[in-house]
Amino acid sequence: MGERGPRKRLALDANVPLDLAADLDFAHDFCQDFQARGYSLLLAPTAAEEIFLIHRNAQHPQQRLATKALRDLTMWGVKLLELKAHLQPVAKSIGRRFAESLIRAGHLPPSEVNDGIILAEAVLEEIPVLVTRDKHLLDIEDLDLLVCLQAADLAPVKPVHPRLLWKAIR
Repeated sequence: MGERGPRKRLALDANVPLDLAADLDFAHDFCQDFQARGYSLLLAPTAAEEIFLIHRNAQHPQQRLATKALRDLTMWGVKLLELKAHLQPVAKSIGRRFAESLIRAGHLPPSEVNDGIILAEAVLEEIPVLVTRDKHLLDIEDLDLLVCLQAADLAPVKPVHPRLLWKAIR
């Protein structure tokens, strides 16, 4: 049997399914176009947890969108990123340490620990791109992020806005 080529996968932050739930055209166009090109769209575990917490919080302004996002993920072709079994017990720990290093370096505010964990989850599954609209992640300079990733012995990952990524393939 022949060797398969590299898998085309993109990790998603929580805001992508929330944008889909809000019926934002760019989010649907992004997903449809990348899926048509053979990409798997994978929601990072911590991003899924964030959506679930919004869904459970009746006072959260985005609760309705979170509920729709959870209900319609499979309809949109978005799958949950399942960490390799041997990584599951340590993934949160690695992610939390990485997030803390980003916070100490001044690249993330202390309230954004999950952002660092989500980046680490993508790295641990060897996905080089995290699709996000999160300004905290997008504002980290490439070189600063690379230095922090290397210091943590993690492979490179690049946070990219879905509109920029979508424009790049058009």
